[in-house]
Amino acid sequence: MPILHQMQMSGNCYKVRLTARRLGLALTLKDYGLHDGSTRTPEFLKLNPNGRVPLLEFEDGRLLPESGAILFHLSDGTALQPDNAWDRAQMLQWMFFEQYSHEPYIAVARYWLHFAKPEELEKKRPLVPEWHAKGKAALGVMETHLKLHDWFAGKSCSIADIALYAYTHSAAEGGFNLADFPAVSAWLGRVASQPGHIPLELHW
Repeated sequence: MPILHQMQMSGNCYKVRLTARRLGLALTLKDYGLHDGSTRTPEFLKLNPNGRVPLLEFEDGRLLPESGAILFHLSDGTALQPDNAWDRAQMLQWMFFEQYSHEPYIAVARYWLHFAKPEELEKKRPLVPEWHAKGKAALGVMETHLKLHDWFAGKSCSIADIALYAYTHSAAEGGFNLADFPAVSAWLGRVASQPGHIPLELHW
């Protein structure tokens, strides 16, 4: 059984758990602490020199880091990827958007405002307005798309939706008011209603 090296609170790790559950794939979870430096040990750095989770370890010893790459690999040939090249390209477009325009602000604000030690947060406090401004801009881009489309790529839920769902559904922990984005809020409900959906907190 593949081993998912992960942190339970991490949205990037949640993406992998949610995708695996949606596909009926069993994973063994190996947890790491948020503040204990366990992903910076020599043992872990041998597995992933970048010192980050998620990291998926396969039975044959192959190692795959980076949540987007893991989602793409697990869902290849399944209903979680559109069946035509254009829609798959749009799927990747939104996954890149999530990593470059969404996660750096919405996920970062969530971490510092909800999980960081208070004394460390104070060092970052001047950056909070920028995180909120750019995170709201990303949510606005999503809102514009979702006013016209049920999903981000193709005609059904794909890994683009899962990638964006992970940190969007917990954006309030970073100080974002999702009530300002009704189309995004409706989409969150659609994702959560999909068969096999699990909450971030569920530790299987």
